[in-house]
Amino acid sequence: MARSLLDIRIGTMVRGAIANPADYVRSILPHGFESIQPFFWQTLGNIDIKRLAAEIREAIGDSDVTVSSLAIFGNPLESGDLDRQTLAGWEVLIDNAHLFGANMVTGFTGRVRGKPIEDSLPRFREVWGPLAQRARDKGVKIAFENCAMNGNWQAGDWNIAHNPDAWELMFDALPADNLGLEWEPCHQLVYLIDPIPQIRKWASKIFHVHGKDATVRWDVVREHGVFGKFPFVQMRTPGFGDSDWTRIVSELRLAGFTGAIDIEGWHDPVYREELEMTGQVRALNYLKDCRGGARAIGNPV
Repeated sequence: MARSLLDIRIGTMVRGAIANPADYVRSILPHGFESIQPFFWQTLGNIDIKRLAAEIREAIGDSDVTVSSLAIFGNPLESGDLDRQTLAGWEVLIDNAHLFGANMVTGFTGRVRGKPIEDSLPRFREVWGPLAQRARDKGVKIAFENCAMNGNWQAGDWNIAHNPDAWELMFDALPADNLGLEWEPCHQLVYLIDPIPQIRKWASKIFHVHGKDATVRWDVVREHGVFGKFPFVQMRTPGFGDSDWTRIVSELRLAGFTGAIDIEGWHDPVYREELEMTGQVRALNYLKDCRGGARAIGNPV
């Protein structure tokens, strides 16, 4: 099977609820992003999703850029107003992903608030069983972000898919081929988990990758512990954190992963605000280097 450098694209996330997402896309594509992931927080609001799809595809034009996936982050397992809007948003994005040229929707699983992860599994099956079937009928994959959102095994407000032991429970409870992970090393480093062996074990379930890293501040751990006054870990843009992305990309390739690594910005404590795009473009070029370069080099004949 022929291999291409662009089997793994390097892109970025784009807020879907800003005033004009298409203009934002036009402004950043000259930097060299190869994919984008439009995303929403909890609700689609008053967005006309069909119009948004048309505007983003027009902004991309004939450039070799893909919409890797769509995302909505909220808690579709609970029954509050915003939770119901999140669930409705999932349905809309699944039904309309094809208009963006995408075949994947990502986000949090949700969880029963304030309860251990096991207590969320019946509701997980109840909600995600029909959503997985809806997505399968549309040719769409679903990928769960692996962020704890400050939750843990015993309690939390947003997401159960943040720990490999939880992944075992989730995929045993609902063994659907089109359910997988939106994985990134950052959230595993927050747990002091080594991301490399995790890739090997879970590669078949890694559908999408977020380009986000972390720095573990071992001096803080040694002096103050992980539950003290000072944060023991910082979320970082790739190129500024602890992860060996050359090895990560290599392990993904060896496992047969194809898709996108979309940079998740707006978290780095240094490269933010006025330096946000500086950090993202540095991450873009760094990840391309880790991939093997910005363009493929043909072999001599």
